[in-house]
Amino acid sequence: MMKSILITGCSSGIGYDAAHGMRAKGWRVFAACRKREDCDRLAAEGFDSPLIDYTNSESLVTGLTEVLEATGGTLDALFNNGAFAMAGAVEDIPRDGLRAIFETNLFGVHELTTLVIPVMRAQGHGRIVQNSSILGLVAYEWRGAYVATKFALEGLTDVLRLEMRGSNIDVVLIEPGPIASKIRINSIPHFERWIDWKNSARRARYEKLMHRLYEDGGPDTFQLEPSAVTAKLYRAVTAKRPKARYYVTTPTYVFGNLRRLLSTRALDWLLSRG
Repeated sequence: MMKSILITGCSSGIGYDAAHGMRAKGWRVFAACRKREDCDRLAAEGFDSPLIDYTNSESLVTGLTEVLEATGGTLDALFNNGAFAMAGAVEDIPRDGLRAIFETNLFGVHELTTLVIPVMRAQGHGRIVQNSSILGLVAYEWRGAYVATKFALEGLTDVLRLEMRGSNIDVVLIEPGPIASKIRINSIPHFERWIDWKNSARRARYEKLMHRLYEDGGPDTFQLEPSAVTAKLYRAVTAKRPKARYYVTTPTYVFGNLRRLLSTRALDWLLSRG
């Protein structure tokens, strides 16, 4: 029988490529988006595309229900991919801004995961794959809000993996680094909404860094295409004994090892070099 996977955040980037890549591998893909117009576009491309917005609990229930009605009540894999970034110094992040990014990057991911677990437990198997980041392994200046959500996702997923032992439900983290996507462009509205940079003690630094947010500086060093993540996703959902973590880009491999080898002071110095 054709295996099924629910992928969130499929409007572009990693999720969009994963939807096409997994379908090409013979999977039935439910390519979820948080906006109806994106769902309609994916549907026009031949996908089942449920509306799932991590900030809306009702959409999590209705979206998953749509999936289960289509499959007869089963789901082989879940890829929690949807997330957004928000630039800004930690001291400039207001409480509501931090809450907003956690609602999407962690709380919604958690809620959808808890809805899927009973389905997988009832069928006796399943794979839950969480899309983390190199910034779930190491910290980086001006990325505090995003780093916080990914560090939290790492910890929550590690505990879930331990708790699911013996259930035949495998829990996996994918660790991308620089991947070609719209994450920079999509982060701009969140920056403009929440970061009062003009009244910040760091205003001069913001003015120097603003071009990196608003201008396309070309590919990052070691940047890969989203298909590199899709390849790791396929391994994560098909391996007989999947790894707990799948690194994707060179920086992820490097810093994943350096955080174990270096002292905190040495790692801080290296990261501060940019």
